[in-house]
Amino acid sequence: MDRRSVVKGAGIASVLAAGLAACGKKEDATPVAPAAPVAPAVSTGSEIRWRLASSFPKALDTIYGAAETFAKKVGELSGGKFTITVHAGGELMPAGGVLDGASNGTVEMAHTAPYYFFGKDPTFALDCAIPFGLNSRQMTAWMYQGNGLKLTREFYAKVGIVNFPMGNTGAQMGGWYRKEIKSVADLNGLKFRVGGFGGKVLAKLGTVPQNIPGGEIYTALEKGTIDAAEWVGPYDDLKLGFNKVAPFYYYPGWWEGGPQLSLYVNQKAYEGLSAEYKAIVECAAAFAHTEMQAKYDAKNPAALKTLVGQGVKLRPFPNDVLGAAFKAAQEVYKELNDTNPAWKKIYDDYSAFRRESNLWFRFTEAKFDSFMQSQKL
Repeated sequence: MDRRSVVKGAGIASVLAAGLAACGKKEDATPVAPAAPVAPAVSTGSEIRWRLASSFPKALDTIYGAAETFAKKVGELSGGKFTITVHAGGELMPAGGVLDGASNGTVEMAHTAPYYFFGKDPTFALDCAIPFGLNSRQMTAWMYQGNGLKLTREFYAKVGIVNFPMGNTGAQMGGWYRKEIKSVADLNGLKFRVGGFGGKVLAKLGTVPQNIPGGEIYTALEKGTIDAAEWVGPYDDLKLGFNKVAPFYYYPGWWEGGPQLSLYVNQKAYEGLSAEYKAIVECAAAFAHTEMQAKYDAKNPAALKTLVGQGVKLRPFPNDVLGAAFKAAQEVYKELNDTNPAWKKIYDDYSAFRRESNLWFRFTEAKFDSFMQSQKL
């Protein structure tokens, strides 16, 4: 796909216009206040009209599309009496402002990646993804069957939000590199577009993290301003044409083994809903949660084949890179445990769940998957 056509048509231009540049895909930016006041919700008898502010542009159809799926399902389940309009990042407020927007009631709902607000409090990232964290299935299990939803809701209550899991990309790729990474030494001095915890961990290995908005990544790689960049995975990366300027494509994205998206609902607005409408919100969010990853799992294989067919050099990270990064991540977590009580309370439960879940997965899922993926079917 021609990069310029993507920029002009479906991709980067709309990313910038939508305001995603305020936080990129994974920036650590503190949320900013809404750009302008928004008209209040409309309620006529049993009919309700709400607005949902997304952090994503319409061009990112899998991520932005989860909010549209949710709104559609709410309408269907309510017989058209509960209407939610979805607004892309930048329409009602900047992409990085949706947390504040839902918190202060400027909008009733928001859909976002919680680690965008890492700069406000690192604890937000535990509702999304941290390096060497839970995979997508484990994350869903922790949220629904462990203490994840309970603990994160206690945290969000401080800012007047009720949260629901609503989407996951599955494990992401490790990004695009202009030069081959043969050992951990090759990370020293590497200018790498990566945000959040990934950047903090890589900095301990000598990498120079760069916070670059999504719409500027291609140009930065092309000009050599940066040496590497990560985004999501084959389906989205193919659209953005990174393979044309950085031939080495590494895996896995160990900083995002199962990044979860979240639906934020203003607490006062939520409490004003009937029991029936609360149940509809819960069910519709769960439906959109499942569908989003299903789309990625269905679309990524063909996109990866296309990339490899175009000459992409697919590479696994060397073991010493993974080992050094894992060690550095534990150092970051210890520092946070010692300084951030909110983080520690949730991370202690999160890490205990991860330990038990990995014990189970190693005997079943991992062995089965490893065997099946080695077969020629």
